Amino acid sequence: MPLSETDMKVTNGGPVRVTAKVNGVPMSGLLAVAPAPRAVVVALHGGGTTAAYFDCPGHTELSLLRVAPALGYTVLALDRPGYGASAVCPDRVTTPAERVELVFGAVDAHLAGLDRAAGVFLAAHSAASEIALRLAADPRGADLLGLEIGGAGREMRPEVLALLAGQSREGRRPRVPSDRLWIPERLYPPDILGGKPIGSPRPPHETDPAAYWSEDSYESLAARVRVPVRLTAGDHESVWRNDPEHLAATAALFRASTRTLVNIQPEAGHNLSIGYTARAYHLGLLGFVAECVAGVPLSLG
Repeated sequence: MPLSETDMKVTNGGPVRVTAKVNGVPMSGLLAVAPAPRAVVVALHGGGTTAAYFDCPGHTELSLLRVAPALGYTVLALDRPGYGASAVCPDRVTTPAERVELVFGAVDAHLAGLDRAAGVFLAAHSAASEIALRLAADPRGADLLGLEIGGAGREMRPEVLALLAGQSREGRRPRVPSDRLWIPERLYPPDILGGKPIGSPRPPHETDPAAYWSEDSYESLAARVRVPVRLTAGDHESVWRNDPEHLAATAALFRASTRTLVNIQPEAGHNLSIGYTARAYHLGLLGFVAECVAGVPLSLG
């Protein structure tokens, strides 16, 4: 007898692909359910990839979707609006408001009938920081357990800014070269370098950074986040500034947050969840989730 959709959600053979219609838009992702969860982690991938970022192809030992359920956490890794199944509806994901509604709707649809236990924690990588901040700053975001932003920042490294400026002078649209995201190469499995196994075309709304951050800024959104926040940068982050002064200034923007931490991940580059130290990063992330679940005394980190 074939598995029903509900049965598939609780199958223990690893993450399963799920799709649900939200306001007529198909929203897809990967779901891994813990038998008796402590909480749910909703994970949002960065640019040019899909939910597969959190289930590193060919390297199950690096997968958040496999280690988290073993430790008592259900994980829903969504294909962000414009990626995965929703790529067929580019005209339905153009505005920040549309994308926020789609993600909130997708979370509710995919978790329907499942135990959320203590609640939902939001984890975002790189370009997903934009929608993650919008979700957490939304009034509904006050119900989140907490927020993790990894591999992202407010200010690019000086050498990257110089590179983008050179592209502008040449009349090209500024864009960080893909190889810049994968250095040093020794930090990643050779078959993952370059991201081909997890790659995906970027939706139109992500090709223009100015439009991408329209209506709000990192600063204005961060100021409205009220839940605990952890900011993680690899010690070899190659795109964004990861110096202590910049990270401390960024953390200070979350002035309404009940708790803000800065974490530097040793031996990690930009792509925290698919390098050789991904397991260490995921265990630290889940440790922070556990602290949020337990209700750590409020303090600034």
